[in-house]
Amino acid sequence: MNANRLKLTVGAAAVIAALTGAYSLGNIEALGKAHAAAPVTLAASTPGVPGSALPDMSEIVARNGQAVVNISVSATRKAGNGHAEMPQIDPDDPFYEFFRRFRIPQAQGEVPVRGQGSGFIIDANGTVLTNAHVVDGADEVTVKLTDKREFTAKVLGMDKASDVAVLKIEGKNLPVVKTGSSSGTRVGEWVLAIGSPFGFENSASAGIVSAKSRSLPDGSYVPFIQTDVAVNPGNSGGPLFNMAGEVIGINSQIYSRSGGYQGLSFAIPIEVAMHVEQQIVTHGKVQRGRLGVSIQEVNQSLADSFGLKQPTGALVDAVEKNSPAAKAGLEPGDVILAIDDKPIASSGELPLIVAGMAPGETARLKVWRNGGTRSIDIRVGQFGDEKVAAKDTPEAAKGRLGVVVRALSPEELRRAELNGGVLVQDVAGAAARAGIQPGDVILSINGEAISGTDQLRKLVAKAGKRIAVLVEREDARIFIPVDLG
Repeated sequence: MNANRLKLTVGAAAVIAALTGAYSLGNIEALGKAHAAAPVTLAASTPGVPGSALPDMSEIVARNGQAVVNISVSATRKAGNGHAEMPQIDPDDPFYEFFRRFRIPQAQGEVPVRGQGSGFIIDANGTVLTNAHVVDGADEVTVKLTDKREFTAKVLGMDKASDVAVLKIEGKNLPVVKTGSSSGTRVGEWVLAIGSPFGFENSASAGIVSAKSRSLPDGSYVPFIQTDVAVNPGNSGGPLFNMAGEVIGINSQIYSRSGGYQGLSFAIPIEVAMHVEQQIVTHGKVQRGRLGVSIQEVNQSLADSFGLKQPTGALVDAVEKNSPAAKAGLEPGDVILAIDDKPIASSGELPLIVAGMAPGETARLKVWRNGGTRSIDIRVGQFGDEKVAAKDTPEAAKGRLGVVVRALSPEELRRAELNGGVLVQDVAGAAARAGIQPGDVILSINGEAISGTDQLRKLVAKAGKRIAVLVEREDARIFIPVDLG
């Protein structure tokens, strides 16, 4: 299966009822806090597997189902310009004049938009958590409990960066969920989701934790919990429970070719959601720390290129001008190994730690540069997304590296805001195998900036078996390890 063809689908899928003029933003579920942790009993052993047992999750559902809410939203959207768009037809085609004259009129003005989702109550006075994409743009939000009571909810605030929204309903002694911690959750543990897939309220589905700290290509800083729990449109905003009956995440996204469940579901860790909730309730908005760097994962080839004993840390591939990182002296090619003595095992851990810092706070980074470590103090700035470089790798053509390159013109350098580099025109050999592409701009080799084609050839000629090539592709920078053999 080609992973690049998978489609990232937000849990609230758009459904348009063209004949009635009604639109659905997608079905979304909500869950609430349990009064107490629900114990899990083990079912009978599986035949043929000595000592095996499956968990009985009925008690978790019974204790928490009442705190899971259904969220319905309504809004209006501007219709088209009165006519359907012209098909892409050649003017010489016999049907061109027909379509030009007889385009079908469309509704004008504003049309109603409706959708459903999920959420869960976290305190008895009516605070509800859900996904930001569930209520984004809504004119009215209605929360319905399992006992059929309905409340008009106020959106206290939403944070699109984490996809968390906080709602408030006017109620007392409401059922609540018990929040836990995702930090101690292990891959392979059983988990349970409750929500409203396709509008089927209070539906439960179960599976295991497939992975932790997943970085997704949506630009989010959230280290997602990956599960194989059946999550479908309508589950967005609903809770993910551990076997103690505690909420450890908010079901948010799925990877799918069809738009429905295909075994890849992602939940926002509850710690991230509760941090957002606390800031919205206290300050009315979310404030996060920011370094101003673009980072990528360190694999074994890059670790070898930079002289690291093992692939760990977050590799800096770009530093924004006038950012906190630039002022502190961080450079492309630095590998951030720790922040305030907290080791960074993978690049996905860094954005969450930085986001949790207050703007103005000073952080101490442990950085690997030129074969050794050093400490860099940095004054954390206001949040601006920590971009994770795309993991797609490109290709090249002659010589040891296998690239045909040319110098960039002064105008090209000015438009791209570059001081140097060479443009890749063709690729083959080692560069092609590594993923360098025509159109890439090679900026450095093993951290040494490239000013022209001659310098590139000299650096490649004297390099060892492996080099780290920094390229700029469109608006992103990425280090590509190249095995020269």
